Amino acid sequence: MDDDQKGIIYMIMSSVFFALMAVTVKFLGEFPLAEKIFFRNLVGIFFGLFLVIKNNKSVKTNNLKIVLIRNLAGFIAIATYFYAISQMKMADAVILNKTSPFFVIILASIFLNEKLKKVHLFSLLFAITGALFVIKPSFNSSIIPALIALSAGVLSGISYTLLRHLRKTESSETIVLSFCTFSTLASLPFLLTGNFVIPSLHEIIALFSLGIFAVLGQFFITQAYRFAEAGEVSIYAYTNIVFSAIFGIVLFNEMPDALSFFGGALIISAAFINYFGTKKVKKEEKEKLKRRKAKSA
Repeated sequence: MDDDQKGIIYMIMSSVFFALMAVTVKFLGEFPLAEKIFFRNLVGIFFGLFLVIKNNKSVKTNNLKIVLIRNLAGFIAIATYFYAISQMKMADAVILNKTSPFFVIILASIFLNEKLKKVHLFSLLFAITGALFVIKPSFNSSIIPALIALSAGVLSGISYTLLRHLRKTESSETIVLSFCTFSTLASLPFLLTGNFVIPSLHEIIALFSLGIFAVLGQFFITQAYRFAEAGEVSIYAYTNIVFSAIFGIVLFNEMPDALSFFGGALIISAAFINYFGTKKVKKEEKEKLKRRKAKSA
């Protein structure tokens, strides 16, 4: 098995565990949101500490302001995503959350001066259209959970864009530990306002499972990018939509309607357009560079 195949397998495994994380959030139902976030990130702290010790990394941050902004965006993204999962069909919430890469394209072009190409605009059009089919605008209160799920995608896009900026100054171990610590501490005030619920045994198991699934999802996605280039494996992250839909149907009897199926298909199509289109553009740019070098030689 070559490295690209390993990367693909790891990315699919990551999608399975992130889908299981969503299943656990759904299973916990109306259990306080702050407690879900607290336990999800408490497990993450131990994972982050393990990485820091194992890789002998410093916990010092070099760009504290951006790290804190990224942590805040990520914290609110998780809160809105978890809320949306508990209030609407799980597959629909996952589909809308998976619009985040397309918001990264927009934000990176604005704030990181990354060039916005025609293929990006075309994929964005598909993604936005797909999101509208999932949201099904009805202009009443029933639209609120869907808009919150979409906002989770926007906030995740902000968080990922800031991560792209921070890769120049911060180690991945520092970023993981910083985020989990920030989110755990940020959820504490909400736990101390009288809304804390003492979990039952099965809820304790579910809460720790939530954190473990999130950690495993993050671990496998990191392994995927370690063995293969991001452009080669990122498309397989969209299998998360498929696994979430299957789990939703089997475990919660949540059958996505025809519009959600169509919207999800459009968003996955947008990912394919962006993936293959970007590869084609990069190939053309390399060929142009080779011709220029040949002429100047």
